Amino acid sequence: MKNKQAIVIGAGIVGLAAARALSQKGFSVKLFDRSQQAVGASVRNFGMIWPIGQPEGKLYERAIRSRNIWKDTCKAAGIWHEETGSLHLAYHADEMQVLTELQGIFKQQGRNVSLLDKEGITQKYETVNPVNLLGGLYSAEEMIIDPRESMAKLPGYFKELYDISFFWGKCISYISGQTVYIGNEEEHEADIIFVCSGADFETLYPEVYAAIPLTKCKLQMMRLTAQPENQRIRTALCGGLSLIHYNSFKVAPSLNDLKLRYQNEMGEYIDRGIHVMVSQNESGELTVGDSHEYGLTFDPFDKQFINTMILDYLRRFARFKDWSVTESWNGIYPKLTNGETDIFINPEKDVYILNGLGGAGMTMSFGLAEEMVDTI
Repeated sequence: MKNKQAIVIGAGIVGLAAARALSQKGFSVKLFDRSQQAVGASVRNFGMIWPIGQPEGKLYERAIRSRNIWKDTCKAAGIWHEETGSLHLAYHADEMQVLTELQGIFKQQGRNVSLLDKEGITQKYETVNPVNLLGGLYSAEEMIIDPRESMAKLPGYFKELYDISFFWGKCISYISGQTVYIGNEEEHEADIIFVCSGADFETLYPEVYAAIPLTKCKLQMMRLTAQPENQRIRTALCGGLSLIHYNSFKVAPSLNDLKLRYQNEMGEYIDRGIHVMVSQNESGELTVGDSHEYGLTFDPFDKQFINTMILDYLRRFARFKDWSVTESWNGIYPKLTNGETDIFINPEKDVYILNGLGGAGMTMSFGLAEEMVDTI
């Protein structure tokens, strides 16, 4: 019989991962969220589980572990998922040079990648624009979920499978000792408390966060309508700009030359942190993005010219039957500015903060939470 009690604050993907890991370690978990459902960065993303973006070693292994947890969980919970892999496309010789270098390096690292020529791509992927296409790097390790569906279904599945109770619409006002307080009337005690509050890091332990090199990132994204005639893109598609976005690609010797060309020719895109990718959900809708703006306070309004820039670049490497935009939104997530990939600190006895995963929350949270709980 379980006799250890844990509280997790925040029901985004990091909080869910922490609750799962704690339950597997024998804790009875109460999970609190200030909203009635997950509405933050965990539902405002591509749904890409993305090992290819993580550098060799601990981070790549963590991403693979997280992907495997996602896969097993989705199968058991009846959540749609598709092991699409990813395809980075080249339309310039320098992009193809970088992809060729990455293929050799990634193969040596043991990754499941292959270099495709134009014919190999156009025969298999009808939504790739063939004009000026030189080739692409395919990775078989990526998986797509629908973040809206998965974040809606996971709480019910975790409640059934694990010893986790969910408390929605409950804002934790403060923590004292091993007790969390909701206003002045309601309190809950636990042996251990995890704070997984994402971009809302001003509410609890603001003085702790103030000492951490942490900022926020606002990104703009869109959803295109379900494609006619059940058109499927069959993989996650990425343009050349994505090559300068992910740390794993920095091992390519020619990457700096490519980045310099982008800065000279596409300065507006670089200045706004735009790199363009597209994924597809079960119903055929396309999720497209994104841009990156950094700071602690943002204009709450989306900028149409940024969405137009994203779509213009997408047309360079993709062709769809219907380009109608049905939704646009922005998401905000916390990001460390010192090159670190996550925060796991112990601000007071038996209280832990797990945060700061940047844009890799869906890819890394399950594996990271297991590792951090194991260290306690």
